Amino acid sequence: MPEMRFRVRWPDQSETLCYSPSLIIKDYFNPGDSYELADFLTRSREALNIASERVRRKFGFTCSSAMNQLEEIETIAARFSDTANAQIVLEEFIE
Repeated sequence: MPEMRFRVRWPDQSETLCYSPSLIIKDYFNPGDSYELADFLTRSREALNIASERVRRKFGFTCSSAMNQLEEIETIAARFSDTANAQIVLEEFIE
């Protein structure tokens, strides 16, 4: 199963290197595009849950790394919940 990493830039200009056990992330994001916070969270949840489910179908168990990554994204995103027009940029895919 091809795994990948993707780098995101938060509204405070900090960056996070994220993990996905599947290339499904490419169906939800485009490098260089900016996403409103709620949209970014929705896309991240959908993509990482699908990725985890793909692992479950192949190996018989969900991907804890994908769920840990989603938890980290949600924790960081919460810092910007009161920021008007908070934008997250998907900087790059790393395969």
